[in-house]
Amino acid sequence: MSNSGRRKPPLVADRRYRKPARKPARKSAPKKRRGSRKPRNPLIRFMKAVVAWALRLIWAIGWRFTAVVSLILALATGYTYAKLPDISEVLDGRARGSVTLLDVKGDVFAWRGDQFGGVVTAGTVSPYLRDAVVATEDRRFYLHPGIDPIGIASAVRINLGEGRGPLTGHGGSTITQQTAKLMCLGVAYDEAQWDSEADYVADCRRTTLWRKAKEAVYALAMEVKYTKNEILSIYLNRAYMGAGAYGAEAAAQRYFGKNAAELNAQESAVLAGLLTAPSRLAPTTDLERSRDRAETVLRLMTEQGYLTEAEARAARSDPATLSEAAEAQAGGYFADWVMASGPEFFTRDTTEDVIIRTTLDQRIQSAAEDALKTVFAEKVDEDSGAQAAIVIMSADGAVRGMVGGRDTTVAGGFNRATQARRQTGSAFKPFVYATALELGYDHASTVVDEPYCQDIPGSGRWCPENYGKRHYGRVTLTEALRKSLNIPAVKVSESVGRDLVRRVANEFGIESDLADGPALALGASESTLLEMTGAYAGILNGGSSVTPYGLVELRLLGEETPLVGTSGGIGERVIREDAARELIYMMHRVVTDGTGTRATLPEWEAAGKTGTTQAARDAWFLGFTADYVAGVWMGYDDNTPLTAVTGGGLPAEIWRETMLRVNEGLPVRPLPMLRPAERPTADPEPLRRPDPRERATPVGDLIRRLLGGD
Repeated sequence: MSNSGRRKPPLVADRRYRKPARKPARKSAPKKRRGSRKPRNPLIRFMKAVVAWALRLIWAIGWRFTAVVSLILALATGYTYAKLPDISEVLDGRARGSVTLLDVKGDVFAWRGDQFGGVVTAGTVSPYLRDAVVATEDRRFYLHPGIDPIGIASAVRINLGEGRGPLTGHGGSTITQQTAKLMCLGVAYDEAQWDSEADYVADCRRTTLWRKAKEAVYALAMEVKYTKNEILSIYLNRAYMGAGAYGAEAAAQRYFGKNAAELNAQESAVLAGLLTAPSRLAPTTDLERSRDRAETVLRLMTEQGYLTEAEARAARSDPATLSEAAEAQAGGYFADWVMASGPEFFTRDTTEDVIIRTTLDQRIQSAAEDALKTVFAEKVDEDSGAQAAIVIMSADGAVRGMVGGRDTTVAGGFNRATQARRQTGSAFKPFVYATALELGYDHASTVVDEPYCQDIPGSGRWCPENYGKRHYGRVTLTEALRKSLNIPAVKVSESVGRDLVRRVANEFGIESDLADGPALALGASESTLLEMTGAYAGILNGGSSVTPYGLVELRLLGEETPLVGTSGGIGERVIREDAARELIYMMHRVVTDGTGTRATLPEWEAAGKTGTTQAARDAWFLGFTADYVAGVWMGYDDNTPLTAVTGGGLPAEIWRETMLRVNEGLPVRPLPMLRPAERPTADPEPLRRPDPRERATPVGDLIRRLLGGD
């Protein structure tokens, strides 16, 4: 058989070394031709091109605009930097000065004007205060360049979230920006440009976009010009901290009676806390609210690492307390009166820091305030709108205490002791009898109390009546004054002459226009409580006039030589000392067994006189012990009649409560009055007009001239 047609089987070696079969090559996908790609939507391509062009345009404009703005900002900052004053020139930013009022012992009791206690720095104030201010006002103060974008963004977010405008409410201002605003962006106060300093300050505090931009530039310049601690120092010196205090030192002295370097953590938290609302959060306004705000400040200080938890707990356990002067807030009406009576350029409109030493005795002032509150709390309806005023002075006219209304802590309010002119009623009668005694009558001279009428030209027939419409027949002058009888007072006045009565009252210090008619004797004229109390002081001191005064000396801060001295005190003699002693005896009887018995003091001899005007619109009690004279007025500001109140009622009780406190602890001294046993009198003589030719007083001189004497 032939093998030519068959395939030979492979050898074993061939099988062993047989090459693997080749895998067929994978066919690659055919390449697409360029011209075969599916074209995109022309609109999409156009939009992409527009966006790309817009981005390139924005970039081109943006970097150029940024460069221009940066250049302008740099130039503006540089220009502002060049105009910034030296640090020493900007620490005290007040437009006017301050007045510090000292009492009779030299202790501070009141402040007026813009108080500045002295320059402090971030390095000299208490570290607690420095840290509290930073923690509360600008926690990133030491990190930002004057503007804090994070703080601004946060403030805008909060404002929008609370439904306000982006710039209304939280401002996001840094301490540097706040300091720039306190400096009014370098614009100084000009009296010729502004109607008042308040308008200037209000303009400096305005918030607009343009002003914010200027504020930012000013803040950047300040960061270049001053160090962080210098900026903080400016802020600590210029920030308003309530109650007229500008700066940390003034506030520390005003509220706590200590230097700013001595403040503890709680006191520092109080001061830092009130920066957001100085008037509302001032501790003298609402101490509890101020302490609540301080709690928040202590929490912030702890969160930011300025206080440990232990230090914060210790601070909370020892809350801040006001100094004695700040807590008392005594003598506000007195301070206002002294400010009004002093030279305007050294008081109301001073540009200097002034120290005024006064006659105020804070013990007596507190006695008057406490007495008024006690009587109104115990004996007057709490809804009553009745007002009262008190003046206490020495016999030489030195005012020791003054209350101008029921709100004893007010400053700048209506002072009823000095500004209210009211009819005096029977409180005027002592000057009628003073005239009679000066002319030779005595306490035992008599006058008939009977129905009495007088024809007054232009007014018709006038018939005065006694209170109670009773008549007592023949009475002594002492009895007439003791019972406050009207008809005897008119008869005595007509007998001695109204013009002489008017002259005596004027010389004792009642400067009001006194009535011309016979009603003069019944207190138809108006006067102030201060005038009336001063006139009664003239009776106590033996018959010499006094000018009430409160200012002892005025000097500039740091100076020893006074610029102004006392402008009041004892003046000319008005009536003889014997006449004054006799009148004091008559007024003493008013208190012991007359209309003023509610004013009786347990151990002290007292003399005084009640006064109630027509329809009880005004009720008075004025009187004195051997050391002090006090006057009390009570009534409504709108002349509404008082209900069941006479001068011998509530005013006498207020006087009594006042004098009990005033005389507490003082040695008991007798009144300088006539004792009837010293000059025994036979049967009382009827009233007659004596011969005044031998009198040596100014009134006696006048009468001698009128009668043609030498």
